[in-house]
Amino acid sequence: MSDALRTAPPQTPIGRIPVQDVRPVVDHGARPAKAVAGEEFEVSATVFREGHDAVNATLVLTDPEGGEHHLPMTCTNPGLDHWVTRVTADRTGWWSYRVEGWSDPYGTWEHDATIKVHADVDTELMLEEGARVLERALDEVDRTADEEQVLVDAIRVLRDPSRPPVVRLKAGTDAAVEDELGARPLRDMVSPSPEYHLLVERERALYGAWYEIFPRSEGAHYDEDEHRWQTGTLRTAAQRLPAIADMGFDVVYLTPIHPIGQAAKKGPNNTLDARPEDPGSPYAIGSPDGGHDAIHPDLGDFDDFDAFVAEAERLGMEVAMDLALQCSPDHPWVAAHPEWFTTRADGTIAYAENPPKKYQDIYPVNFDNDPAGIYAEVRRVVQVWIDHGVKIFRVDNPHTKPVEFWQWLIDDVAKDHPDVIWLAEAFTKPAMMHTLGKVGFQQSYTYYAWRNTAEEIEEYLTELSGEAAAYMRPSFWPTTHDILTPYMQFGGPGAWKLRAVLAATLVPTYGIYAGYELMEHVARPGAEEQIDNEKYEFKDRRWADYEPGGPKEGRSLAGWLTRLNTIRREHPALHRLRNIRFHVVDDENFIAYSKRRVLPDGSSDVVLVVANLDPHSTRATTMRLDLVALGFEPGDSIEAHDLVTDQRWVWQRDVYVRLGPETEPCHIVSLRRPW
Repeated sequence: MSDALRTAPPQTPIGRIPVQDVRPVVDHGARPAKAVAGEEFEVSATVFREGHDAVNATLVLTDPEGGEHHLPMTCTNPGLDHWVTRVTADRTGWWSYRVEGWSDPYGTWEHDATIKVHADVDTELMLEEGARVLERALDEVDRTADEEQVLVDAIRVLRDPSRPPVVRLKAGTDAAVEDELGARPLRDMVSPSPEYHLLVERERALYGAWYEIFPRSEGAHYDEDEHRWQTGTLRTAAQRLPAIADMGFDVVYLTPIHPIGQAAKKGPNNTLDARPEDPGSPYAIGSPDGGHDAIHPDLGDFDDFDAFVAEAERLGMEVAMDLALQCSPDHPWVAAHPEWFTTRADGTIAYAENPPKKYQDIYPVNFDNDPAGIYAEVRRVVQVWIDHGVKIFRVDNPHTKPVEFWQWLIDDVAKDHPDVIWLAEAFTKPAMMHTLGKVGFQQSYTYYAWRNTAEEIEEYLTELSGEAAAYMRPSFWPTTHDILTPYMQFGGPGAWKLRAVLAATLVPTYGIYAGYELMEHVARPGAEEQIDNEKYEFKDRRWADYEPGGPKEGRSLAGWLTRLNTIRREHPALHRLRNIRFHVVDDENFIAYSKRRVLPDGSSDVVLVVANLDPHSTRATTMRLDLVALGFEPGDSIEAHDLVTDQRWVWQRDVYVRLGPETEPCHIVSLRRPW
């Protein structure tokens, strides 16, 4: 069409066949949608045209090398002109996609000819027009000889006057012809949507089980002779790695391992009266021994760190580093670059505050005074740890730094290290949490710890697994070193077992803070965090006491976590986020949800979880399964295998369940047809 006949700015030409409301699209296409290699997701669009001629749609997926892959779309709601298709990108890198709407001459002819020939209206004309449409399909679309023969045979019969009209029509509308033109269609008036970017990342960006440790506590012990604590080291922490790996964790996350400042050092339970022997908070980073690019001398040196990373890799785990961009008053940056901080009217540097909390031992960085200098220095620091084998960074409080800084940093690192993953510890307003995901963070902490009822959980997961899943991947943590909710304080062992199950099965990435297996449930008075917080002191958990033969044998949830992680690894359905479906349960204290994934061999992995959310009472109820969502037919019987207890049942749609302290808090069930 001539440019003179197209709409001029500020409008954008709509196209001969309108294509609207393409999804997923992030910020109107300003930022990429995300997936991991092999992850299936849905692309949809509204595609329509004037009049009654047939319209169709194709998704064009362009791979990192520029190859185009055409995927047919299906109209799932003709009244709303809603078209969908399922998409899988098979490797990492920058992809793109667009939806092409087009006029379907074969579909138009097939519809009209079927009506008219059976009514004996314009019969010969309709059959000849069908032959001409198929001739165009032969001339204009590349096909193999066998593919061409399907259309040649149909054309011959369509023009054969010796045959009855309905037989000739049947030749033109035969399933073989429909399949051939479905695979290689004749497309008129092709109208593309804008091109949208798709960033495909490695599997760990979506799926993994994390375990958090304070390295200084692993191997720490109180020396009765010297009446002082002996710190753990990176070497003693490495001795803990086999036990973490045996529980099935994929990532071991280290809280900061840098030198700790002495100025305004915090004592036990965040007090200001620290003793010389108190270790201080590892988040008060920096001393004369160095800053973010250094290791606390009590923990060891870079040889020890390299050995730790190597041992984790030998055991099949990755190491995640804590990136906390803040400084103690003793940090080398404070003396060398005072302009990187905020100076108050009295000449002092402002320390961190979150009223009523005060963090006198921490100076926040001011990114606006010398952005070029700060950006370059942080990039250098990150590279130090990448060069020592770190591919995952857990970022402390990214919402207190400029979003544009994170966008720049993550993008710059990805140019040479596209496999680096960033987890945002941003407990803040939704707009900030979502935007951090949009600009590059692969994962985000969430408000899971405070979602306790079935209604709250279902509402939250519906949000996270919906449109937000195209850019924000949740990480669920039942507790952290800063979080111990009343549910965990007072719920007893059932609560600790249940919240681990929910975290591990609702979303693909979840995390456990060391000591979870010991159910450390006592809070500091007036706070939702543990008493004697490990941030401010050493903690010797005496792991050997909980081993077989130890004085506390049987009091650990290590076996429960091991079973959970085994189930996760054995069931690929749990490696995905967007496939969650909820089922009706009569008792509001119960929740039931499932995940289904079609595997490359065509089989399906289906996992269902039903849980009693009341940790204090054993309850019974009826669960009503959505059999179609599970991949079955209405009326089917299903073999249900409890992956925790190894019990087996045959279920129909309505299932009686009884769960609670007298049994287990939940069923984790693998479902399949019983034959």
